[in-house]
Amino acid sequence: MLKAVVFGAIITGCLALVIGSQGSTGGRLAVEAVQLGGYRMFWSWPLFFSGSGLAWGLILLQR
Repeated sequence: MLKAVVFGAIITGCLALVIGSQGSTGGRLAVEAVQLGGYRMFWSWPLFFSGSGLAWGLILLQR
């Protein structure tokens, strides 16, 4: 599950950056802009959980 969380975070970061930088919230994805130490980062919890579940399923299929 820890591997899946890392891949889920990477997927979320990439997709939220693309969606959020265009000024959209992504509808149900709920992409939010977060300020961290002067940097602007985009994040989405629904996208993170979906990406982690998808990565976990793919990792289980490789066994």
